[in-house]
Amino acid sequence: MRAGVVLYTQNPGDFERFAERGPGPPPVADSQAYDEELALGELVEPLGFDSLWCVEHHFTPINLTPNALQFLTFFAGRTRRIDFGTMVVVLPWHNPIRVAEEVSILDNLLEGRKLTIGVGRGAARREFDGLQIAMGESRDRFKEGLAFLRGALTNAQFTPEGQFYSGPQVEVRPRPRSSDLTDRMYLAGVSPETLQIAADEDLGLLLLGQKPWRDYPEDIARYQAIRAEHGWGPRWPTIVLPVVCSESETDAEERAQRHFGEQQDSTTVHYEFGDAEHFRAAGNYQHYVRIAEAFERKGEDDVRRDAFKSQIWGTPEQCIEKIENVRKMTAAGELVMAFKFGKMTGEEALANMRLFASEVLPYVKAMPDEPTWEG
Repeated sequence: MRAGVVLYTQNPGDFERFAERGPGPPPVADSQAYDEELALGELVEPLGFDSLWCVEHHFTPINLTPNALQFLTFFAGRTRRIDFGTMVVVLPWHNPIRVAEEVSILDNLLEGRKLTIGVGRGAARREFDGLQIAMGESRDRFKEGLAFLRGALTNAQFTPEGQFYSGPQVEVRPRPRSSDLTDRMYLAGVSPETLQIAADEDLGLLLLGQKPWRDYPEDIARYQAIRAEHGWGPRWPTIVLPVVCSESETDAEERAQRHFGEQQDSTTVHYEFGDAEHFRAAGNYQHYVRIAEAFERKGEDDVRRDAFKSQIWGTPEQCIEKIENVRKMTAAGELVMAFKFGKMTGEEALANMRLFASEVLPYVKAMPDEPTWEG
């Protein structure tokens, strides 16, 4: 089974200043946060992982990579074996023709290595506002952007004609090296609306563990059933797993509770989960309305505890057991691990990643490529 690493490129120590709109620089410079992430990235290939992924966000400390393809292009030149993936390119925030050009450049530079194009539609009001794009248009912009991205990558001559992007015939140059780029496109999300779109558009699923893993079999079965209605075979999802791995169960549990809670806090601030009304007003964000309403009912402490329960933490043996359960619940085709999140230090993240690579990764890679799925 394939196993990758995602770099979140966060500066979580700046969230208090950010949330209070405090003046001055962040307590930890963004450059230092980047250096710590780059150190992790340099180990992905030597430690035996199969792929490197990154995230796109704008304007908050939750992520410092506004251009995922640019970030991956740097590592394309630093590596020789691993594949790459975006988690995700948020299509409503970009001209899809420009995205196609950037994808094609990276595909050529990889010289035959695989690029997985994860896409999404975004859900943070502050990012839409900062980029001067109406959040309520995200679903239509996503669908149009997806069609144009596919068209520009597969057709030598492509004419964009749509509601948001229209223009003369263009040729994306360089032409992609790979002929199957559009077959490796995935959509991030877990909402019923997202599952429907992914299944109807022949997109794979990127699942981020936003609810208990026992709740996923029904979602996966529905997704596969919709694909079958189109005459398509099954596609196995890629699962994102933040990990805290330690030789001590007590140490792992303490750090997992702390860092998963910190990660949840930053997610809550970034997406403004304390305010359900703005999701309702945007339209087409029913799933996020439900998340925000649940946050308002449960309160911050319960939300943090829920985040902790669904993640991978423990000794190497416990991590293996939990990963086995995740694969059973989701029929995962690939796992992508995050080893630095919350306020975890760079040194702590390196130790976390090295122990996992030494004790857990060989077991994960020995798992069958095809999952067992009874549907």
